[in-house]
Amino acid sequence: MTAVLTVSGQRVLAHRRIRLVAAGLALTAAGLFWLAIAIGGELLPPVEVLTGLTGTGEPSTVFIVRELRLPRAAAALLIGLALGAAGTLFQRVLGNPLASPDFLGVTAGAGTATVTAIVFGASSALLLPTAALAGGALTAMLIYLFAWRRGISAYRFILVGVGVATFAQSITSYLVARAEMRDAREALTWLVGSVGMASPEALTLLAVTMALFIPAAVYASRVLRALELGDATALVLGSRTQRDRVLVLGIGVVLIAVATAAAGPIAFIAMLAGPLARLLLRRAGQSIAAAALMGAVLLQTADLLAQHALPWPVSTGVVTGVFGAPYIAWTLITAARRSDLR
Repeated sequence: MTAVLTVSGQRVLAHRRIRLVAAGLALTAAGLFWLAIAIGGELLPPVEVLTGLTGTGEPSTVFIVRELRLPRAAAALLIGLALGAAGTLFQRVLGNPLASPDFLGVTAGAGTATVTAIVFGASSALLLPTAALAGGALTAMLIYLFAWRRGISAYRFILVGVGVATFAQSITSYLVARAEMRDAREALTWLVGSVGMASPEALTLLAVTMALFIPAAVYASRVLRALELGDATALVLGSRTQRDRVLVLGIGVVLIAVATAAAGPIAFIAMLAGPLARLLLRRAGQSIAAAALMGAVLLQTADLLAQHALPWPVSTGVVTGVFGAPYIAWTLITAARRSDLR
């Protein structure tokens, strides 16, 4: 009885920790959202930010807030949520901290499809998201088919994904090299990744996708708990492992593809969000909601640094790349040390 009560008490404490961490990250994301609207060429006090958002302020303030700053701030928030959720879905279903869409070819496939649309003159606000979604989905299907050997091994899936990512990046490089100068410049700008590129149509699609798929991703955590115990245990618990794995990966593909369509392939946010959220959660385990909010905080911070930390603005992807590369090196070194100890 005491053991049951102890386990029950631990679960209560874990759920409380998850709620506290998620609430803290949500408040941080809201503060960064407000800050992104307030600072710029002209610093707006809180009252003017509020009147600008509600449309009751001076026309110039309303224009600055609604037309210039709000779309970018909303893009950073929504894209960060999508990247954070997608990254932790991939990492948990494959059981590897490096198994993010950045390395598994999904982002590269979405990028190749989008660059193809740009180079061939089909770069409308609606066609680019469609091309990115189609490219990401097709790439994920190819990886799954190539990695299938009487089931899916996480190790084999990652290896195939890395190979497909390299192939997709080669096609992208070829398309850019053969494109007209104007199209090549547009494609290269898009490939760096910046939340400032998100069009109103892409933001609308992103908001609708978030409303549908973030709750689905959170619900998928129930499926993930069984899968993380191993296929044999999951089967005993009544889980259809292959179907559930495809379902979880499918949710991640949609999230990453729509985010990539809106802002280009922004690296490392999907990889970093889950592990950093887990550091805050400690023994409480993992939470997709916390990882999504961590992704929003990371991308909002990176975009603020990209716009205001230097004498001139840079693309958001440049900042995320600077912080993401050391993390990969640290992860690989840590894994090598663990294998040596064994």
